[in-house]
Amino acid sequence: MHTQGSQKGFGFMQVGVSSYSFSRLVKNGSMRQIDVINQAKTMGFDVLEFSVIAVPEGKTLPAFAAELRQEANRVGIPIVNYTIGADFLSGSGGDLKAEIARVQREVDIAAILGAPGMRHDATAGFPAGHAGPKSFAAALPRLVEGCRAVTEYAAAKGIKTMVENHGFFCQDSERVENLIDAVAHPNFGALVDIGNFACVDEDPAIAVGRMARYAIHAHAKDFFFRSGALPAPGEGWFSTRGGNFLRGTIVGHGHVPVAACLRALKRVNYDGVLSIEFEGIEDVLAGIRIGRDNLLRLLASV
Repeated sequence: MHTQGSQKGFGFMQVGVSSYSFSRLVKNGSMRQIDVINQAKTMGFDVLEFSVIAVPEGKTLPAFAAELRQEANRVGIPIVNYTIGADFLSGSGGDLKAEIARVQREVDIAAILGAPGMRHDATAGFPAGHAGPKSFAAALPRLVEGCRAVTEYAAAKGIKTMVENHGFFCQDSERVENLIDAVAHPNFGALVDIGNFACVDEDPAIAVGRMARYAIHAHAKDFFFRSGALPAPGEGWFSTRGGNFLRGTIVGHGHVPVAACLRALKRVNYDGVLSIEFEGIEDVLAGIRIGRDNLLRLLASV
């Protein structure tokens, strides 16, 4: 459903925003999650991605998802992706079949939203106390079983599924590539987050260059970086897997080589959605607005 978007001259890419970008405003009560829809449209985004729906008290998830779709139709902004958590190693109490069934029910929510794509995690790693091998290779067969079962279910509903480079354990580009290749299903691919590779100390441009051909959806994100050889910088920062430090910031303000990542996507003629996922400590609306302006300018220059 790719249509001409904000950046003519860059394939048919649409510039969107993830509802996660507004989560601080939703949590502090200054914005309802349903209000994110009109806010995204007002700010000039082509499309919207919903990440972890916060169901209002007294409502069910399916009913609220239907309300969100109705509001998106009213406002005139498509919901193109639904993002949820999943863990095929330890989710649902370690019961793989139960976790698969739970994630399949989330596919039903994506269908209610009218979203043609759904991103779910693969795993955050083996649970504490796990006996036996703990490598990614040891986890891969079980992850493949979970991802394949979900995507086969989703394919029947016309919804593509994807994993994101996220969660530290299944985040390196080589690991995500190995998972996608092992699932080996045309309905399954990647949500390529250009910033998240830094969380596992991987060069984002090199990683996006590897993963771009698998992309069904993409996130524009930026971080400030500080070497782990320096003292911990304090509030707002978190540690990478290798002990360095990152802080989320406005797209175009940090150390992620955004332009190089965009070139890597362009090289494989990626024509999907590029959603801003803002998680900085700056003012939320200003951070999203400036990030969008920066992203459009970068898209026009590559």
